[in-house]
Amino acid sequence: MLIGEVAKRSGVSARMLRHYESLGLVRPSGRTGSGYREYSAGDIRRIFHIESLRSLGLSLREIGRALDDPEFRPSALVGDLIRQTRDRIAAETELLTLLRRINAADPVGWEDVLQVVALLQALGAKSADTRQRAVLSSGDEVPVPVEALVEAALRETEPNVAGALRWALARSDGDALSLLAEGLDSPVAAVRERAVQALVEMPGDEAAAQLRDALANPDAVVRGYAALALGTCGVADAVPALIDLIVEGRNDTDAADALSVVASDTGTADQIATRLVDRLADDTTTAPARGRLTQALADIPGTAASRALVELSHDEDRAVALTAAYLLRLRDVRCESTEPNRGGPETPS
Repeated sequence: MLIGEVAKRSGVSARMLRHYESLGLVRPSGRTGSGYREYSAGDIRRIFHIESLRSLGLSLREIGRALDDPEFRPSALVGDLIRQTRDRIAAETELLTLLRRINAADPVGWEDVLQVVALLQALGAKSADTRQRAVLSSGDEVPVPVEALVEAALRETEPNVAGALRWALARSDGDALSLLAEGLDSPVAAVRERAVQALVEMPGDEAAAQLRDALANPDAVVRGYAALALGTCGVADAVPALIDLIVEGRNDTDAADALSVVASDTGTADQIATRLVDRLADDTTTAPARGRLTQALADIPGTAASRALVELSHDEDRAVALTAAYLLRLRDVRCESTEPNRGGPETPS
């Protein structure tokens, strides 16, 4: 078969076939009487092998080795190709992300583009000071895309930089809330914690709704942050998670303070006191946890909490009994100090 027909049937141009020949990849088995190249069935089969290997990303040199070296092991070359392809995909993905973020910043001219690139590079700098300066300057002229801020916030380990990132996110527009909510489902515990910390500082009803959803998160740390934030705003939905914090001894003082806010703001003091008493009576509740639950009753207003403290002042656990008795005396002092003057007639001023 002559070169023109081979080119037509194989889809490989005559010029490329001659290039293959110059590299020694395919040599026509014969020549016609007029000196034209003549390819055999074996030559054509080799051409198709070359094209198949090229489609895998092999170089012509690698193809020649693969076809001619009897000791060649395909698995090693395929493994290299897999690694190279992954690296190439990672590089292309990184470039695509950069381009998308530049586009999201809506640059007016090349100066804006360069500023965005510089800011994005600074967010990934090794120096914490450089990262913090980049965050604090992010809204001055060309804003850093929200996606980049969220990504930086979810990976930041330096407390000062993390605080600056949360501040910037709280002032940002866009999809910060939805991106942070995705961070709550990360397989990495530290990322989930950073996501909920950022959500806590986000303003608005939508952020509060995300925190309500976070109360059902499987991660106890996430639930705790959400409960503290909602509890200090008087949200009753946070009560179960706040009591869990007290039992577990994690931020128990803050949790007790949040419970008192909820009890005062929502008129659910008696229900909260009942929940605390139920946990006190639970056989699985440890002695230290019972002490913390008793202390949490101190700032819960209402008769249910008072009755519970009276009963607990006779508890078998001496530490609980002493704590309850002390808290009862404090409640009595507070009540006396708030009672109106019941003595004789008021002294005229």
